[in-house]
Amino acid sequence: MFGSIWGYFYTSFLRYWLKWFIRQVTGKCELQRICAGYKPGAPRTTKAEYSLKNSKCKVLRAAVDVEEDGLENYLDLIMREKNVKTQRDPTFKVNLKLCLLQITGYRNLFTSVEELRKETFDSDKVQHEEMLLKLWDLLMPEVKLESRVTKQWGDIGFQGDDPKTDFRGMGMLGLTNLVFFSENYTEQARQVLSHANHPKLGYSYAIVGINLTEMAYSLLKSGALKPHFYNTVSGRPQLQHLHQLYCYLVYKFDKFWVEEEPESIMEFNHYREKFHDNIKIQLLDPAVALTLTGQSKK
Repeated sequence: MFGSIWGYFYTSFLRYWLKWFIRQVTGKCELQRICAGYKPGAPRTTKAEYSLKNSKCKVLRAAVDVEEDGLENYLDLIMREKNVKTQRDPTFKVNLKLCLLQITGYRNLFTSVEELRKETFDSDKVQHEEMLLKLWDLLMPEVKLESRVTKQWGDIGFQGDDPKTDFRGMGMLGLTNLVFFSENYTEQARQVLSHANHPKLGYSYAIVGINLTEMAYSLLKSGALKPHFYNTVSGRPQLQHLHQLYCYLVYKFDKFWVEEEPESIMEFNHYREKFHDNIKIQLLDPAVALTLTGQSKK
C-alpha cells in the first residue's frame, strides 16, 4: 500500500521537481544524462523508455510510437523541445536515435509476431506444405516420408498423423520456429531430437517445440524480452531475432530436461514452469543476452 502511494507521489510530483533541480545544476535534461551516463543497450534504452513514457511533455511521450521514416524529424523536435544544442552535446541525437529504434522496433516486432501467430496452417497453401516437408527433411534426412498423412510424424514429436492440427495454438509461428532451428542449427536440432526420442527421458520434440514458441511469445508480449533485445540488437529487432531467441530456449530446455531427469513426461508442466521461471530470472539482469552460439548449417 505504502509502495503504491509512494510510486504515485514520486511519478506525479517529486520526479518532476527533482528533474528540474538536477537540470539547473548540470545544465542537461534527463534524456541527455541518460544517453551520456549509461552504457548502450538495456541500461540506457530502458532508462530512456521510462523517461519518455513518464514525461509531462506530450512530444516526448509520443516519441515511443514514432515510425522509422519520421524518426529524424522527431529527434529534431525533441531537441528543440528540450533546448539541446548539437554543438554542446554532439552525441545526444545519435544515442537517442538508437534508443528509439530499439523501443519502437520492439513494438513492431510484436505486431509481426502476432500476425504470424494468427496465420493458420493451410494445407492448400504450397508454401505452408513445403515448410512442413522441409522440417522432416532437415530432421530425418535418411528417412523417406511415406505419405503426407502418416504415423511417421510421431517420430519427430507430432501427436497425430497430420501435423497441421498441432499448430492451432501458435499458427505458422510454431512451424516457422521449428524450421528456423532445424535449418540454422541443424546439428543441435538433431541432437535435441535424439534426446527427445530417449526411451526413458524422451518427450514429444515438435509438441514441446511449439510449447516453447508459446513461451517466447508470452515473454515478448509481456515486455520481459526487452532487456535481451536491447542488448543484442543494435537497432530494430526483426522476426529473425525472435527465432534466434527461440533456438536458445529449445536448446537450453533440452539440456535442462536431461539434467533434471524427470520421472516421466507427465511431469512436463512442472519442469516447463521451472525452466520458464529460470528464464524470467535471467531476464531481470540488465546485461542479459540469451544467445545460442555455434550456428551450424549442414
